[in-house]
Amino acid sequence: MNALTLFGPLRARATQRPLSLAAAVVVLALFLLGTLPHTAAAQGANAEDPDASPVWQQLRTSLFQQRPIATGDDAQIGLEAPVRAEDAAIVPISVSTRFEQTPERYVRKLWLVIDNNPSPVGAVFTFTPESGKADIETRVRVDAYTHVRAIAELNTGELMMSTRFVKASGGCSAPPGKDQAAAMATLGKMRFRVDGDVRARQPVLAQLMISHPNNSGLVMDQLTRHFTPAHFVRRIDVSYAGKPILTAEVDFSISENPNFRFYFVPEGEGELRAEVVDTDDLHFDTAVRLQPGS
Repeated sequence: MNALTLFGPLRARATQRPLSLAAAVVVLALFLLGTLPHTAAAQGANAEDPDASPVWQQLRTSLFQQRPIATGDDAQIGLEAPVRAEDAAIVPISVSTRFEQTPERYVRKLWLVIDNNPSPVGAVFTFTPESGKADIETRVRVDAYTHVRAIAELNTGELMMSTRFVKASGGCSAPPGKDQAAAMATLGKMRFRVDGDVRARQPVLAQLMISHPNNSGLVMDQLTRHFTPAHFVRRIDVSYAGKPILTAEVDFSISENPNFRFYFVPEGEGELRAEVVDTDDLHFDTAVRLQPGS
């Protein structure tokens, strides 16, 4: 099939849990905003030296302790990002690996870090051998000139990183593309797109599109002078034929209407399913059935 857009049944359910996660993230973000101008200025002066970033030095110790991280020619991972973003609220990011996922050697986790964002760890992706490739494309918000990093952890324990410097600012506090009423009217609607022919035991490129405002909590309404409450997607689970192929723990660094391109390997007929949870504890799910060719 060629570039099919696939719609599945959509269901949403909600519980009455408080916004504890969103509130905690936004409180931290507001605190960090007070220190970011100095950090951003320092990093702007060290654009050619990714290791000089004070934020990264702290995150590296917190996330990976003193474990070695391969970079440059030694890293089998690539990161693509614009040098200067046209729109800081919608910055395209593409991560690719130079090997396929196999049970013997595969990327287990992938961290997407945006050093100078209010919440620097924008996403943590979990892959499996059934992912086929640990490649991911998405769109992010960038709040200040910053290094953007993709750090992969293999099942062998190896760590590897690719880094790009992106010139953009104000993405996390930029006004949304449409008003809240319109955004809420389509909240949680999802669709899959599958590119090319779906063949058994071959990596298939798929795209998941989610309708969600992904409010950061840092945008001020110019009429009321109040901040729009934080409300964003926080977890995504994608499976095929009951086997997990992608899990994403994300926050408001992901742009409005989250969009992800990824791979999976179908062994035969099965259901491609996505389950999404946001910070209001709203659950959304959708699924489509695929019949791979030989």
